[in-house]
Amino acid sequence: MARIYATSAEYEAYTGQTPPADIDQQLADASRMLEAQAFRLCWYQVDEDGYPSNSVVLSAFSDAVCAQAQWWDELGDSIGAAGVGWGTVKLGSAQMSRSVTATSGAASAAREIAPKAWDALQGMDLTPDIFRLGAVIS
Repeated sequence: MARIYATSAEYEAYTGQTPPADIDQQLADASRMLEAQAFRLCWYQVDEDGYPSNSVVLSAFSDAVCAQAQWWDELGDSIGAAGVGWGTVKLGSAQMSRSVTATSGAASAAREIAPKAWDALQGMDLTPDIFRLGAVIS
């Protein structure tokens, strides 16, 4: 079963905003994305369910997930669809271009880790004895 690191109540507390209607799905998607791109590359102790056992680390993960969901809400895109395949768009004198070979959405800002998520994972309380960012150990 997939781990979800934040709740809608935590999102509301983190952002100070009413959560969007699809917040549960966004938090699940953000959790899955951050696990794949950041959390799995870090060192931290886990409980029997695979969540960080240290409350400071768990709180940082929650903040990172909330930050990612907030980023997507601001972008208006959580899946990378906005980054997919249009060539040139012109409206009056404004013109925007993107390679028509971009068909996966991987280049979309929605597929980037939000700057505030990185901030949450680099907090002063995350001391090396409880958390190491980017410390893969086998």
